[in-house]
Amino acid sequence: MSDARFIVIGGGVVGAAISYGLARLGHPVTMIDGADDAFRASRANFGLVWVQSKGLGKPDYAAWSRRSAALYEDFRAELEDESGVDCAYHRPGGVTLALSDDELEEQVAILGQIRGEAPAGEFEFEVVERAQLDNMLPGLGPEVVGATYSAHDGETNSLFLLHALHGAFQRRGGAYVQGHHVTGIEAAAGGGYAVSTADGTVHTGDRVVVAAGLGNQELAARVGLEVPVRPVQGQVIVTERADPLLSMPTLNVKQTREGTFMLGASQAEVDYDITTDAAVLKRIAARNLRAFPFLSDLRVVRSWAGLRVMTPDGFPIYDQSPSHPGIFIATGHSGVTTAAAHAYVLADYFSKGEIGAELAGLSSARFHVQA
Repeated sequence: MSDARFIVIGGGVVGAAISYGLARLGHPVTMIDGADDAFRASRANFGLVWVQSKGLGKPDYAAWSRRSAALYEDFRAELEDESGVDCAYHRPGGVTLALSDDELEEQVAILGQIRGEAPAGEFEFEVVERAQLDNMLPGLGPEVVGATYSAHDGETNSLFLLHALHGAFQRRGGAYVQGHHVTGIEAAAGGGYAVSTADGTVHTGDRVVVAAGLGNQELAARVGLEVPVRPVQGQVIVTERADPLLSMPTLNVKQTREGTFMLGASQAEVDYDITTDAAVLKRIAARNLRAFPFLSDLRVVRSWAGLRVMTPDGFPIYDQSPSHPGIFIATGHSGVTTAAAHAYVLADYFSKGEIGAELAGLSSARFHVQA
């Protein structure tokens, strides 16, 4: 048996960011992580800190994404100082390329609606014509007609980010428990909650944060919360290293600090299957070769499939159990983008025992319209 002020279930980017945020506030925290073969969105994603397309029809989520992006540089610097790990974050802005006039028109309409839903001046983007785009991104193919650009956007290395969060958390005195599958959450006899794992260990704490990705649905149901999440598969292609060429990320192609190119994106409803599909990889390659023909000269060194943690409307869920006060839920598929807000803002809300009003529209209550 172990005891802590907070128990955080989940050691991915979402759980680790919240755990670090609670530890930096001075709370004793135990972070319980699953086995290394768990479905980990944190190590299978593209590593974008992306704002320009987030929150269509949900201005509170768009604002949450912008808030996190604005905090990211301080967040990166603090993590590097505490962990010694550079998570390779930079914010040169980001570009969404269009391969037809219709694509560009659709992108502009979406971003225009997001800007219209935001307070004046809080979200801006630019439409970039092809001539200007050639000065921003060398090597574009003839089919690229233009793009949208947002200065809010950037990128990071999600593996380095996860490593930095874990290192900084433990340096702050946090306890990391790895390879433990949580099997139960219940009220403890002396107050607070007891979290049990498959090996018979019991962790007790005053409050619990459930941040276990695709495991959140089952765990949340134990404490009276409905958290509808499902896996949505995405696949990524990585090339060999090349000389630096792209100074900023695009939505589907980016060059890492090490020189490799990462290519996406795809979405497939295939349950919990993380097998790569040659037909899907072919479509990803074909689309991105139209945008950047020079990629055909590079060898593919690896590819993988990962699972997004997707809610019915695509937006995150932040909630507190009505039947078990002090048990919180945090889930969503943009944990890299929102990591800074999770560490600096959401952790503070959990510390105070109440989620901020600006996140009220992101509770699970939105799925019960009639009620």
